[in-house]
Amino acid sequence: MKNFWIFGIVLLFWSCKTSIGLPQAVEVDYSKYQENLNERLPDFPDYKQALQEVTPSLPSSSQAVDQVLAQRISKNYEKAKTEPYYSGFTVLVYSGVDRNEAFKTKDALSLLFPEFSPEMQYQQPRYLVKVGSYGFKIEAQPTYYRLKTQFPASRIIQDQFLRKEYTISNSSNAKGQN
Repeated sequence: MKNFWIFGIVLLFWSCKTSIGLPQAVEVDYSKYQENLNERLPDFPDYKQALQEVTPSLPSSSQAVDQVLAQRISKNYEKAKTEPYYSGFTVLVYSGVDRNEAFKTKDALSLLFPEFSPEMQYQQPRYLVKVGSYGFKIEAQPTYYRLKTQFPASRIIQDQFLRKEYTISNSSNAKGQN
């Protein structure tokens, strides 16, 4: 057992001696190092020239810009006229599932405000009583504030309206279907 301890201590000293004797790092002088990567680098064209080729030339006067703008506005207007519906706002006075209450609200609205023509719609499962068709929300606000005094649940909502030029065609297939 004593030999085992002596062998262990000798082995420990020998391992410590070998770790001390590691070679030291050699200093390398990189001051004279040169590398030419020009043949491997991509060749970029002059960015100002490339920008001029990509950017279309803009009109030099405001009149040319006004003409282009007028053409685009008229094109959008003609495209919008072909659509049968347009988006707008209306004042919703009643929304609920009670049919009798919807008719009462419509009759009361006609009596209290004869200048408005209320419209009643049925969107399953609810009835809607609406007033007016406005292109912008600010146009609907005077009507809303007048109706709000008698009908506190009224509010302005977005809606789709059929253009006057279009009529809804009743298809023979759709008629009579449940």
